[in-house]
Amino acid sequence: MKLHACAFLLAIFSCNAGATGFAPCNDAATHPALAGSLCAIERVPADPSAVTGASGDVALFVRQFPAPGESRGRVWLVAGGPGESGAAFYGLLPRLREAFPGFDLMLPDHRGTGFSTRMCPQEEAPASPGGTALDGAEWATCFAYLNAHPVHARRFSQTNAARDLQGLLARTPRAGKTYVYGVSYGTQLVLRTLALGVPAVDGVILDSLVPLQDDAQADLSQRSLVTDAVGRRILARCDASPVCSNALGEPAEQLYRRVLARADQDPQLLATVPGKNARRFFGSLIDIPGAAGQIPYLIKELDAGGATRMQAVTAQVSKAMAAFGDFPQLPSSMPLVTMISGAENNLQPGRSAQSVRDEEATLLFASPVPGYLVDPPVPLYPHDALFARLPAHLPPTLVLQGEDDAKTPIDAALRHIAALRTVGPVQLYTAPRVGHFVLWGDQGCALAAVRAFVLGKEAGRCVSVRSGD
Repeated sequence: MKLHACAFLLAIFSCNAGATGFAPCNDAATHPALAGSLCAIERVPADPSAVTGASGDVALFVRQFPAPGESRGRVWLVAGGPGESGAAFYGLLPRLREAFPGFDLMLPDHRGTGFSTRMCPQEEAPASPGGTALDGAEWATCFAYLNAHPVHARRFSQTNAARDLQGLLARTPRAGKTYVYGVSYGTQLVLRTLALGVPAVDGVILDSLVPLQDDAQADLSQRSLVTDAVGRRILARCDASPVCSNALGEPAEQLYRRVLARADQDPQLLATVPGKNARRFFGSLIDIPGAAGQIPYLIKELDAGGATRMQAVTAQVSKAMAAFGDFPQLPSSMPLVTMISGAENNLQPGRSAQSVRDEEATLLFASPVPGYLVDPPVPLYPHDALFARLPAHLPPTLVLQGEDDAKTPIDAALRHIAALRTVGPVQLYTAPRVGHFVLWGDQGCALAAVRAFVLGKEAGRCVSVRSGD
């Protein structure tokens, strides 16, 4: 597997580079977003707990975007998922530059993602039929490989990924300030890294903070209930708005229930709905910037048999997702998604598929995630000593949280923040009517909040930042 990793990484830069010795990336001219980027590979033990060298090693790919002009320091950007690589940030570079002015941006690919060593070395190779994503027969052969090699699969655990990040932070020379930014699952990975103990970090930004791992009200098995609660809030907001309520002509929930009942009798009613599943489609719109407010009007259009607004919103979603780009290492690693989700964030491991279907039938909004947790096709691993553990000490921290987040709900985030404040100072920026991934979706003051935090300045009147309640 070591040779295989070098084979595809050689297309980017020499495998001899280390994370402390960045070199120009050979793919920097393939996309405007990559211009001027530097690349490095750090080789780390596949199993840090094993006897030195006994488990082989994995390659960690890191891309750096140097600051224009003199650098203030470095910001490590930790992607979410699980399963997302640093490429999830490439298309958002202008926004990140605005949030972190004058900082070098460091984008590591977690083990198992992007151009780092993958769980399925053949099926997830960039040169494979599906590229870094699984395609066709690759699904079966990949999962068969992992089940035949469970020790290999479990080396891609969250704690091992945290040790990787810990090592990168320790071995990269400090110059100026060092900040760590994580989004979604990345917030959990950052906090686990801090629980291991890390070299001096000047501050942490947690965007869309995940629930505490032992929060049974908001683990991944509860995702449909979380989504439903936010969706109902959006419908209630329509009822409170004269413009929206007049357009619907009746309470939004009453209208939606009628549409769902009609669709049970005539599935053709949902012909214009992507996936033909209104609960899941509308649930997915909640976290798309600008799309959540369209949900009541889309329901009204379905009831009337129209399709014009649905086509416009679907195009809007495609445009929003296109902002992330089409980089070859962008697709999430589904083997890693499945393993980390099942091992770390599912508090109902024995749940049945029928139970999930029965629950979804009672809801107005739903997520496919609970169904993905049933009978995972990969070998999981037991909780280790770091499961649900808080860091012993938390550096100054800023949490960005959307009020309408249907993935990492704000009520669970507030419970997590209360716990974190027992080990360090935590500020909270709440983004009104914003869903998941605040730096992506917020058009308000989130950028100003982050910029003030990393520059050590007052947030200003525009920014709703609370140090404690």
